[in-house]
Amino acid sequence: MLRITTCNSRWPRIRTIRLSVTSISCPYPMCRTSRPVCIFHCRLWAHLLMTYIFTIWTCKMLYMEYKAVANMRLHFLATKKRSPDQFTILVRQVPPDPKRSVFTTVEDFFKSNTPDYLLAQIACIQIVYDANRLGKTLDKISRMENWLNYYQNKFDRHPLKRPIKKKGFLGLWGEEVDAINYYKTEIERMKIEAGKEQDEVMSDPKSIMPSAFVSFKSRWSAAVCAQTHQTRNPNKWITEWAPEVRDVYWPSLAIPYLSLTMRNVGMGVALFFLIFFFMIPVLAVQSLANLDGIVKKFTFIKPLVEMPAVKSFLQGFMAGLALRIFVALLPMILMFMSRFEGHLSRSALDRRAATKLYYFMVVNVFFGSVITGSLIEQLWAIINSPSIANILKNLGYLIPMKATFFITFIMVDGWAGVSMEIVRVYALVIYHLKNMFLVKTEKDRDEAMAPGNLLLNENIPRLELYFLLGIVYSVTTPIILPFIMVFFAFGYLAYRNQVINVYDPDYDSGAAFWPHVHGRIIVAMIIEQLTLIGLFTIKGPVGFAQTDVRNKSLSAATFMKEMLSSTPFLVALPIGTMIFHVYCKKRFRAAFQFYPMVEANEKDRQEEKDTPDLDLQKYLDKSYLHPVLKEEQEVQGRFRTVKTLRRRSKDLEEVESGSDDEGGRHLGLEGDLPAAHLEELEAVPYTPPYDSQISKSSELLLDPSHRHPHLKSDGSSSKLYYDSLPTSSSSRSSNQRE
Repeated sequence: MLRITTCNSRWPRIRTIRLSVTSISCPYPMCRTSRPVCIFHCRLWAHLLMTYIFTIWTCKMLYMEYKAVANMRLHFLATKKRSPDQFTILVRQVPPDPKRSVFTTVEDFFKSNTPDYLLAQIACIQIVYDANRLGKTLDKISRMENWLNYYQNKFDRHPLKRPIKKKGFLGLWGEEVDAINYYKTEIERMKIEAGKEQDEVMSDPKSIMPSAFVSFKSRWSAAVCAQTHQTRNPNKWITEWAPEVRDVYWPSLAIPYLSLTMRNVGMGVALFFLIFFFMIPVLAVQSLANLDGIVKKFTFIKPLVEMPAVKSFLQGFMAGLALRIFVALLPMILMFMSRFEGHLSRSALDRRAATKLYYFMVVNVFFGSVITGSLIEQLWAIINSPSIANILKNLGYLIPMKATFFITFIMVDGWAGVSMEIVRVYALVIYHLKNMFLVKTEKDRDEAMAPGNLLLNENIPRLELYFLLGIVYSVTTPIILPFIMVFFAFGYLAYRNQVINVYDPDYDSGAAFWPHVHGRIIVAMIIEQLTLIGLFTIKGPVGFAQTDVRNKSLSAATFMKEMLSSTPFLVALPIGTMIFHVYCKKRFRAAFQFYPMVEANEKDRQEEKDTPDLDLQKYLDKSYLHPVLKEEQEVQGRFRTVKTLRRRSKDLEEVESGSDDEGGRHLGLEGDLPAAHLEELEAVPYTPPYDSQISKSSELLLDPSHRHPHLKSDGSSSKLYYDSLPTSSSSRSSNQRE
């Protein structure tokens, strides 16, 4: 039964109308009469109403955005240009067979377990090799080439003085040698070593991994094999879509599949200790960075440090320097942990590193700023008394009190961060530092000036943190919302310009990040709702009973009973949010995991009409060969070509001194070469092996359209036709001198 009554409020002269339930007395001490609960004292009903409004509006926007992103992803896949990843799957955990190779095992498996119409669609099978050691050798050769170019350019500027290098560590000590001759010799030696390693990789059974890239002649066939289980044992013959060629992280393919679970568990434990005990190494470094300790070790700076201005500056600067260094190193540490877990693609590495960084920022930035005292002490207190009431009461009491701090944080970190992104001050400083200390050649300068990618593993967790702040404080402190809106408005304009005009993408994952972003927003909504439950429990009833806020150690059952009685309508929000998340996951997640068979078939038919003469087998051949093996083949072919041209140039000099017919027979030719071509060969300068700066005349000779018919390759390999012809003793001796 409802009735309207009046009672004296806090102010004696103001009389307020109360709408209440007659069976319950008003619990507020400021009511001087034992009247029923009144609307005036239940001001939190407005917060409850706004919580429902914000939750429903957020869920609606998330649903619409999830639907739009899923449709855009399917449209992107349907209109994407032809690429090898659309036709290729990755087969892992191929069972070992001592009598057969991995290639033969994969081929026989598909022959015996696939229908004829699907078997005829197989274009090629490419085995996965463990070429990580060969890659390190080629990287070392590339660095030596760079140093050789640097010293060669230095010698060209000062031809009267040969550059000298010390053979010790970093060139600081050791025997002094001629730098140009030293690097030429080292490059020759490393080339021979790289050739041996390549032969070992291609022939050693230990370097052949139990995995293979299988390419099909149609997208439909690849979708059938990639999206189905091949055997009853889930740990054998595992098939999945192959990543984009430039998205493949090749070192992870050499990790045994069965060790991936242990790696993930180990990195999960390491991440827990990194998140909750992050301040321990920071405090240790800060203690070492104390001015007193520095003065004791370096006594000569004591007069300078004792100056008041210098001392105050150093004390304020050194206090935060260690923390800033650790925060700067944190993304690299998390990326190393993600690589250790063994993910196959760079996009998966970025997603895992972004997830780790988001957890770190939520615990150390959000909760670390909210919880008073040491985070470790709070964690220890929760472990000692794991009461749900205490946790929610702390959230409801502490989070609203830090709203002012986070408003300042948004202005300092968010607004200033967007401005720094536009002017790229950090990139400018790094470029000048590299240009001052590391740049030696034009290649180094180009690498220093490269804009790089967007660094999604760092920027996305930062944006998700601002989503968290906006959602959590949307009801308790809505004044924070304009600051959030300004940040996202300017951030949209800034990052849109950077993505279109500045950054170079390393891969295109097709909005694969969105499901993770959706999950982070759901987590933010649940944190907001739990905070409001704790706040309502502390402030008073919003329902039909009062919670005893003075009891600090309620049991779980008692707290749930009190919570249901004090906030009966708010408890439904977390449950409804989780139901909404599960629905969206079942409704749209398939678009991010599978390729629709109908669209794959339609795209195959359309491509068959547009390009009926396309040879897919040739297009897909060696598309997923390890890039290190491709690079080694290209380097060896280029070295053989330049070396042969140089040898022919010296032999042609001997032709000029003797008879043309004899010289032609001596070179294996039937007649003279044209005079213009002789001039081109004579113009070939002496360039060191593996020299990346080939002269224009050499490039002209390497072009088949400008090459003499006798100098053209036979078409079967990158080896010149001349390599199969006999050479004179003089040419062999000149070759040995080189």
